[in-house]
Amino acid sequence: METAVASDASESNVPLLVLASASPRRLSLLEQIGLVPDRLEPAYVDESPQRLELPRNLALRLAKMKAVTAQRRLAVEDNYRGALVLAADTVVAVGRRILPKAETKAQAQRCLELLSGRAHRVYTGVAVVDQKERVHSKIVETRVRFKRLSRAEIAAYLTTMEWDGKAGGYAIQGNAGAFVVQVVGSYSAVVGLPLFETSQLLAGRGLHVTQTWVDTSGSGPTVPAMLAVADI
Repeated sequence: METAVASDASESNVPLLVLASASPRRLSLLEQIGLVPDRLEPAYVDESPQRLELPRNLALRLAKMKAVTAQRRLAVEDNYRGALVLAADTVVAVGRRILPKAETKAQAQRCLELLSGRAHRVYTGVAVVDQKERVHSKIVETRVRFKRLSRAEIAAYLTTMEWDGKAGGYAIQGNAGAFVVQVVGSYSAVVGLPLFETSQLLAGRGLHVTQTWVDTSGSGPTVPAMLAVADI
């Protein structure tokens, strides 16, 4: 079941935007640059790494798979034919070792113990399926270094439950920000969506973020009238 109201986007030749994710973080990041998706169409795919797959290749492959999966579901709906479908995926790695998206406290604890006092890399793939069903993508690599964590700090963080479902067992935008000594690269990519690369991909497909910022009357940001969310 789905709730939908006609968007202003179709009336102004701005392409409709579909976010292939249910992530509040990615939605919030898009809103930060003035973009409100016309619809959320979460795409769930098998995220298991392939044999000998590198972390950056995994992040890019999953982002593409999510975008294509969502686009194929939308292809049968007249209202969303020609919409831009945006997807992303984040992978945390130490060397070539891919850390899980923590599902248990034990997993999160192992991740934090491994990340303690050392640098790791966060790979964020972002993909857009355009009006002609072509896939455009980018991969963003960010280096993050944690302070050395005490057992008490790890135990305290585990009680927050922020780690649940997070790549590498932490959320940089939350309490784990206190552990971060250095970020080299894109902070927004570590949160879940590289804003510069995303805006460039969308601009190349006809959706410029500045189109949503301020109108000539000075009445403020112009955003789609209603967000359609598919119930899952």
